Amino acid sequence: MRLDKFLKVSRLIKRRTVANKVSDQGRIYVNGIPAKPAKQLKEGDIITIAQAQNEIKVKVIKIPLSNISVQEASTLYEEIN
Repeated sequence: MRLDKFLKVSRLIKRRTVANKVSDQGRIYVNGIPAKPAKQLKEGDIITIAQAQNEIKVKVIKIPLSNISVQEASTLYEEIN
């Protein structure tokens, strides 16, 4: 699944267009490397999102085949401190 779609489906970023914009600005890293929106994710990848004052780091646990419910969204990743 593409990075931008995963961020939207997992509810880490609300809209896919916002995920594209943030990624194009170089503020999203996959396994420590700046990632473009079309980057294909796989289970076990580490996604880092640099925001204004903090940083969100998550590990991809499951790649969904389609859109999922809000309740299931948090089961796609594990937050890393």
